[in-house]
Amino acid sequence: MKKITNIYIAAAGMLLLGGVHSCTKNFGDINTNPSVVTNPDVKYLLSYSEDKMITYQGTEWVWESMEQLLRYTQHVTASPYEITNNVNTRYNNYYLQILPNLFEIRRQADLKQDKDRYQKIKAVTYVLQALHGIKVTDVNGSVPYTEAIEGRYQTKYNPVYDNQQTLFNTWLSELDNAIKVLSDNSLANQADYGNSDIFYQSNWTNWVKLANTLKLRIAARLENVDNAKTKQVFQQVMQDGTGPIDVVGAQPRYMNPIYTPFGTGGDIDYRSRRYATNSIMMFLKNSSDPRLPIYFDKNDIPVGFKDSLTKYGVTAPAFIDLNDPLINFQGGPADWTTDPVKATFLSNSLPVGPNKYFLISPLNRRFFSPKLNGATGNFEDVPVTCAESCLLVAEFIQKGYAGGVDTKGNANAWYIKGITASIVTMNEIAGNAGSTTAFTGDGSALIQAYLNNSLVKLNGTNDLERIYIQAYLNYLRTPNEAFVFCRRTGYPKLGSAYYSREVSNETIPRRFWLLDPGEVNRTNWNNAMTDQGFTPNAQDINTLSTQRVWYDKPAPNFGKGQ
Repeated sequence: MKKITNIYIAAAGMLLLGGVHSCTKNFGDINTNPSVVTNPDVKYLLSYSEDKMITYQGTEWVWESMEQLLRYTQHVTASPYEITNNVNTRYNNYYLQILPNLFEIRRQADLKQDKDRYQKIKAVTYVLQALHGIKVTDVNGSVPYTEAIEGRYQTKYNPVYDNQQTLFNTWLSELDNAIKVLSDNSLANQADYGNSDIFYQSNWTNWVKLANTLKLRIAARLENVDNAKTKQVFQQVMQDGTGPIDVVGAQPRYMNPIYTPFGTGGDIDYRSRRYATNSIMMFLKNSSDPRLPIYFDKNDIPVGFKDSLTKYGVTAPAFIDLNDPLINFQGGPADWTTDPVKATFLSNSLPVGPNKYFLISPLNRRFFSPKLNGATGNFEDVPVTCAESCLLVAEFIQKGYAGGVDTKGNANAWYIKGITASIVTMNEIAGNAGSTTAFTGDGSALIQAYLNNSLVKLNGTNDLERIYIQAYLNYLRTPNEAFVFCRRTGYPKLGSAYYSREVSNETIPRRFWLLDPGEVNRTNWNNAMTDQGFTPNAQDINTLSTQRVWYDKPAPNFGKGQ
């Protein structure tokens, strides 16, 4: 795993900052600063874009992922703070920090005398554009793409807002072209990025695997609006000679010893401490999930707790089973209003004589913030996991979408591969963070025991739900994918005997907002809002909960999966 090279980032930033106006309304207005690099090395440009795809999320983790999305998905419970203007930083960063250098890579490549040697270098840029673009449209719907960044080269500052159907078709086409080029072994003497490619160090095969997995992401999003297209895309991916990400070593990885999400002190508890929900804690415990101590910290209950209660005449709350071998792991209500008695222990301790014990297990802060309170761990990010890829394949096979295509294994084989990859990946992230790990070595015995657990292995009765829940558990480190998953499937499902979503009185938004961009592109923006049935400039939760992006319109309500 390679660490980022800061000089690459700095050099690329000189070009980007000189080439993009500080206002996103102009999408790439060109500066005339004579100190700007005009003939940059394309290697540096890629490093910059890959780095920004991860590091822009410092504020996103605080204001969006921890405070909103993971609460909506019921991975965590926390104070229900209002949505603020600090969410949706993914949008501006796409146009300011990510797209400009990717466009410039292609332009610089085409200017070279030996430009035929740069075909694979160019192909990679389209994969990255799709990777972040999917995330941008997930909560915004129609966004500029086909005409984006034209202000940079063609002085066009009013790009059309492409609707989601256009966006997905465009990305699928671009991914197909990228896969074709990156897979073409007849392209001789191709230039590469070397170690400047933070994600893959120019391993073209892994780039193909990522592109195919992004096609699976798109297929999942299309399922409720174009089921035939979902099947078609899935079959294409499985027929490809390289296929999707199917081994942990093919995951895109980012690890930077300098980067500190959640600010300098790494405090993920800004405004509220985050705790396990009842539902996720119960399932992790009952299934003996190895990820339990990776995801959540132990509570304060000490050895000899029962004796202390007796000594001081204190009765434990009803939700504490004093004979529970995992008594140090306790969840709280996803919605505090549904169980106000237990909710009091989310912010208050239990006095036992001279001691005070917090009983609910908090999110493992070091797992997410390795520099917390001066710690020296390193933050590793895996924006697309092998587990996600494998579990999507398992899901689609289980639904019968393969037709007569060879899927190189049945749903159960991909399910096992996905679970194994998730546990291994989460353990690796925890290890690099200096956080609690589940095992040392390869963990094969522990993982096999989990796969054999009756709550985990497929049983022919509720196999799709089991695949869904393993995907859900894996998404804790990719909150946007967690949100999209719960929104598109309606799982975890209310009232399920297997893994039930908790009853909640909270109103949940289905989208975020894009405000009026100003006179230069107001007409296109207004047309996009009207076409989608969106109330322009609306930021209130009631409106956002009822107005959906295109691919989400037929989806079930949260917890109402079939």
